[in-house]
Amino acid sequence: MTVRPQARIAAALVCLLVTDVSLAKGRQHDPLPSWNEGAAKEALLTFVEAVTDESGKDFVPAAERIAVFDNDGTLWVEQPVYTQLTFVTDRVKEMAPEHPEWKTTQPFQGVIEGDMDAVTATGEQGMMELLMATHGGMTAEAYEDAVERWIATARHPRFDRRYTELVYQPQLELMDHLRAHGFKVFIVSGGGIQFMRPWADEVYGVPPEQVVGSSFVTTFELRDGEPTLVRQPQIRFIDDKEGKPVGIYEHIGRRPILAFGNSDGDLQMVQYTTAGEGPSLGLFLHHTDARREYAYDREGHVGVLDKSLDLAAEEGWVVVDMKKDWRVVFPK
Repeated sequence: MTVRPQARIAAALVCLLVTDVSLAKGRQHDPLPSWNEGAAKEALLTFVEAVTDESGKDFVPAAERIAVFDNDGTLWVEQPVYTQLTFVTDRVKEMAPEHPEWKTTQPFQGVIEGDMDAVTATGEQGMMELLMATHGGMTAEAYEDAVERWIATARHPRFDRRYTELVYQPQLELMDHLRAHGFKVFIVSGGGIQFMRPWADEVYGVPPEQVVGSSFVTTFELRDGEPTLVRQPQIRFIDDKEGKPVGIYEHIGRRPILAFGNSDGDLQMVQYTTAGEGPSLGLFLHHTDARREYAYDREGHVGVLDKSLDLAAEEGWVVVDMKKDWRVVFPK
């Protein structure tokens, strides 16, 4: 039988159309399109499928599907300094006219003059002074208003974008995928709980009650007859390192089955998560992409990933390589 050229062309067009439709469907059904194919993506998809398969041995009831994410360096950029520290230094500059004594007092003088070496030289005590001066003595509403005003306008020094635009697109997709499969997603961060709560829902889809972080002592007062909460210049809780499992226990009340961090500050959170009975998954984001973001791990003062990187293979934790595993980093 002779096949006319027109028929061959038509058949070829049909094949191309079917292929294009199939590829489009494949892209459409990929829940993590910003993740490159590889071991990390496969581990995540396989884990979620396993714990949500009611007929499987690793099924986990929805109420127990708790996922916890660190914030700085795991969900958004943390270099060259933690974002909240930039908020603190901007607050010092904003408040400086009301405190002329700061011009000759460290670490405030260093902040005003842009001499961060002088600020760093004051050590932990200096940082605590900055925090107390800029975060304490305010009503809860006034502090949240200050955070909202700052986060709406402050821009990153390298990328010249608002900090809430420098969240990681692959992580947004992962959180959405987890929620679509009955997970409750929490942020568990060393950052201030009230610094994150005003914007976490809009940016991450994580409501205020699912944010766990460091906190100041807060007291109840009647001001002009109005019930008021006031932030005192005193640290109540540091939600970092050993504090993260404590924060999870006190705020969430369930051991997570998935934990995602990026530094040794998240080590104990991942250890606690993966020590539970039943299926669990621990992950660390390794910053390896100096071109699109930053490359760092064992050295420096921000986001050090050292001991956790060494333990990952032994413990079966997944190390996500930003350069290799992520197709894109930030939302367009």
